[in-house]
Amino acid sequence: MVTLPEGTEFDVVVIGGGPGGYATALYGASAGLSVAVVEKEKVGGTCLHRGCIPAKEFLETAAVFRTISGAKDFGVTAGQPSVDFGVSQGRKQKVVDQLFKGLAGLLKGRGITVFQGVGTLLPGRRVRVDGVEGGAGQSELTGRHVVLAAGSVPRTIPGFEVDGRLVMTSDEVLDLSELPRSVAVVGGGAIGCEFASMFADLGTEVTVLEVLPSLLTGCDEDVVGVVNRAFRKRGISVHTGVKVTGHEPGPKGTTVSFGKGESVTVDAVVVSVGRRPLSEGLVADGTGVEVDGRGFVVVDEYMQTGEEDVYAVGDLVNTPQLAHVGFAEGIVVVKTILGEVAVPVDYSRVPWCIYCQPEVAFAGLTERAAREAGMEVVVKKDPFGGNSRARILGETEGLVKVVAEKAPDGTAGRILGVHMVGPWVTEQLGVGYLAVNWEATPEEVGQFVQPHPTLSEAFGETVLALTGRGLHVG
Repeated sequence: MVTLPEGTEFDVVVIGGGPGGYATALYGASAGLSVAVVEKEKVGGTCLHRGCIPAKEFLETAAVFRTISGAKDFGVTAGQPSVDFGVSQGRKQKVVDQLFKGLAGLLKGRGITVFQGVGTLLPGRRVRVDGVEGGAGQSELTGRHVVLAAGSVPRTIPGFEVDGRLVMTSDEVLDLSELPRSVAVVGGGAIGCEFASMFADLGTEVTVLEVLPSLLTGCDEDVVGVVNRAFRKRGISVHTGVKVTGHEPGPKGTTVSFGKGESVTVDAVVVSVGRRPLSEGLVADGTGVEVDGRGFVVVDEYMQTGEEDVYAVGDLVNTPQLAHVGFAEGIVVVKTILGEVAVPVDYSRVPWCIYCQPEVAFAGLTERAAREAGMEVVVKKDPFGGNSRARILGETEGLVKVVAEKAPDGTAGRILGVHMVGPWVTEQLGVGYLAVNWEATPEEVGQFVQPHPTLSEAFGETVLALTGRGLHVG
């Protein structure tokens, strides 16, 4: 039994050191609260170690490969590139390690105490920590407030037991030392499309199998159309509306069965069907914390659970599984604890970024969602094909689409949604996100001068067109 000083109590104890957890800790500590974080592995969580950061590093490797492959179009002579994925893996780990070191230093600098171990919430806002100090022993600490932020793990599907060789989840893919020659990606959501794009760009033959009628469900239909065309153009085989029924390992790889008697033989299968909350064993009996049938911790709009002064944030709750949503939820929690005015997260307006090629970024309502909600809308689209900077880059696939509410006089009123697909749109969404969340009108946004030539002026052009007096967009 590893003991802590008698009466060890913190203003806030956070169980989980991923984005939601460490954001809560950092924001709370900056407000003068005493904070402890209980983390079973390394602070940074899935996002830093097995998710967002390593995945995007590999996507950047794919982008570099793509650029060199097309160098001759710019008059640059270069031989056909090849990929040493072991080197890519090493670079990924270096990036992750540097960011981890920086985060650990930041937590220490803010006076946050980090406990290595598995945290369990007990009655009375007590937290038991199992496996502290090198994996041995047990300790207990108390928080005036406790925040549950245990995160999530990849979902799996029956008949596809993960072995890290033939069948992988995102965890195993991000540890590969060499690329398979062919893969079947089961799941055509954000993570599945990112992996499909990365593998295809690096020379792997890719088949995407999605049970729903479309890739990227929830994205605007015009955006999905661009991604579909780009994938097929690059040789990615896309099957939507099909269910996988199993796989049969062979001497070389495995044969995946799907749809109505169809099959594909590949070297490996990547199961990318979402993530589930890691709530098992998190809460002991005797608290008021409720966990629903899907494993999510039930909270109100201020992230409060059914137990007084106990909160939950991030992938543990049934909100968009995005690192920046966890950040925002952590801020709401700390403001609530401090008695400050806390504004609940409006999940219908959070920014989404998908890093496949072409990239996807959006905030707010799609055209379909707005119409289904009974709204009359005005819509404008600006293809990147007419954008000067996109032409210079040689990346003209894509568009910017703005959805606005129709005013009584028939003009475009408040901006409801901004949807982008194309080069570097994940870095361009900021202004669109602000427009949606400030409920700005095209007339207001149209007053701002856009720099030229830039990719970002496509948004300005589209908004200006919504005023009825566009320059390049009709």
